[in-house]
Amino acid sequence: MFEDERDDKIYNLIISNGFDENQEYRQFIEKIYSKTDFLWKESISASYSTANEEFYNKIDGIILLAGLYKHNKETFNELIEASEKYNIPIVLVRPYGLEEVPQELEEKAATIVGWNANCIIDSIKDADLI
Repeated sequence: MFEDERDDKIYNLIISNGFDENQEYRQFIEKIYSKTDFLWKESISASYSTANEEFYNKIDGIILLAGLYKHNKETFNELIEASEKYNIPIVLVRPYGLEEVPQELEEKAATIVGWNANCIIDSIKDADLI
């Protein structure tokens, strides 16, 4: 894919959400909204384990906010299973200000990134090429 084609693409993402005492989801959304040259939309399912193949075939990447893992393991596991089943890359975002991520998530991620908006966008674009 040529660089200019990637710039015009609208990325269809699943972003982990759920119990979020530190408002990481909101902070993440603000980061990617700040990059006005990155086009994306979020796909949400009431239950990722029961979403059908048609739903997942439209997804370009799964974003796992590692700081939400402790209280949302079931949802994370559903997303990891879907990633493996439908060959969807996972971008793992480290908890704000920390380097450590759960080992079981690190092993499943195509890439791991911090909270820099440019790095997040580049990781999503690069994961799409894997």
